[in-house]
Amino acid sequence: MSAHCQLTGRKPAFGNAISHSHRRTRRRFDPNIQRKRYWLPSEGRYVRLTLSAKGVKTVDVIGIKAAVTRIRARGEKV
Repeated sequence: MSAHCQLTGRKPAFGNAISHSHRRTRRRFDPNIQRKRYWLPSEGRYVRLTLSAKGVKTVDVIGIKAAVTRIRARGEKV
């Protein structure tokens, strides 16, 4: 599963891991990605979305229908 939110578009960020001796090595900061299944009443089916934790909260606020509309507007298949 890719670390990419379908709703918010969050992707991994990159930076440095700094050791006690202050040596720097590259590291990756992954978003908190969850796979969630929602009932979409307008289509009479479940949709499975890959969302960040913030994306899950956004769906709770705006509703699944508006969220799917936003995802499709970005050109992603649902």
